[in-house]
Amino acid sequence: MKQDKTNVMRILDGKKIPYVSHTYEPDAALSGAQVAALLGEEESAVFKTLVTRGKTGGHYVFVIPVAEELDLRKAARAAGEKSVDMIRQKELLPLTGYIHGGCSPIGMKKAFPTFIHETAREHETICVSAGKVGAQIELSPADLAGAVRAVYADLVAGG
Repeated sequence: MKQDKTNVMRILDGKKIPYVSHTYEPDAALSGAQVAALLGEEESAVFKTLVTRGKTGGHYVFVIPVAEELDLRKAARAAGEKSVDMIRQKELLPLTGYIHGGCSPIGMKKAFPTFIHETAREHETICVSAGKVGAQIELSPADLAGAVRAVYADLVAGG
C-alpha cells in the first residue's frame, strides 16, 4: 500500500533529513503506549507533541515520551516563563494546523520555541507524529532538534 506523504515528510525531504515512515490503523482512542506497541517500539522511544501557552501569552512546544506527563513547572522553567498551561484541544488546529493525535513538532503554522525531553538523546532514533493520526516518522533526535531548532531539557515528573 502506497502511503501519501504528509507535509512533515515533505519538509524533511526538502531538508534532506533521513526518516522512516510508519503507519497504523488510525484510532483517536489509542493511547501513546498502544501506538508504541503497534509500531513495535519501546514506549521510551515514541514521543508525543504538546502545545502550551505561557503566562506572557507565548506558545511553546514540548516533545516528551508517550508514557510520561509534562511537568508544567519544569516546562515553564525551560521556556523562561513563570508558568505554562496546556492549550485547549479546540485551539490546537487553528494554532498549529494539526488535530489532536496528529500533532507533529515539524511543520506547524508558526515556528514556536520547541523543547525535547532530554532522554531522546539516549535513543538512536525516536518516533514522532508525521502530522496525521495513524502516521509516525522515525528519525534521529539530533535531526529532529535541528529541524525545529529545539533545545533538550528535563520536562517530565521525576525525570
